[in-house]
Amino acid sequence: MKFLFSLLSICIALSSLQAQNTIIDSADDKNVKFEKVEIEAYYPGGTEAWRDFLTQNLKANIPVKNGAPIGRYDVYIQFVVNKNGDITDIKPLTHYGYGMEEEVIRIIKKTGKWNPAVQDGRPVNAYRKQPVTFMVTDDNIQIESEKPYRLFTNRINEITIKARKVKPEDITLTISPGTAKPLGEGRFSIKVTKPGKTTAIVYGKNGKTIATINFEAAPE
Repeated sequence: MKFLFSLLSICIALSSLQAQNTIIDSADDKNVKFEKVEIEAYYPGGTEAWRDFLTQNLKANIPVKNGAPIGRYDVYIQFVVNKNGDITDIKPLTHYGYGMEEEVIRIIKKTGKWNPAVQDGRPVNAYRKQPVTFMVTDDNIQIESEKPYRLFTNRINEITIKARKVKPEDITLTISPGTAKPLGEGRFSIKVTKPGKTTAIVYGKNGKTIATINFEAAPE
């Protein structure tokens, strides 16, 4: 099994993250929230330095070591950068397991001081949501779909499964929650019944399980 940690996904996530900061000011024991701030809370050195810190320190093989199925995992961790630049209130917003949330939390705890957000000319406490994408792949199986490890709940999805040493006509597939209809030559028509985690099990000749695949299902 081969693990891929997507640096491109980190770049995209950090770029879109800037508009997601929610500001809380507890000076008067009340939470005051702002949609915009004069200066966002940021890691010393900016976006590139933060990306480099993540990629250099994350143990990218954590999900593989812990037996995570093939698939894409978008992990989200929330934390607060307080007025002094300290990281507090770290908590996972996703719960994939396999050590992924714990690994991102471990790295966030190591970051040291940040530059706090500024509103009305003074530092304020700011929530941050940090996305990190893990992808687990297997050299023995290939999945072709409209988007990698993505399905849509409001229409029929078509995927193709290719497995090493398994003839296409011998491949079968089940998916939960949802249904899979074989189209021949390893192709399947997939209907997903609800958004969220969707798990497919791929079988070969004589019903032998050859792979478990994790998909994320969402409205188009």
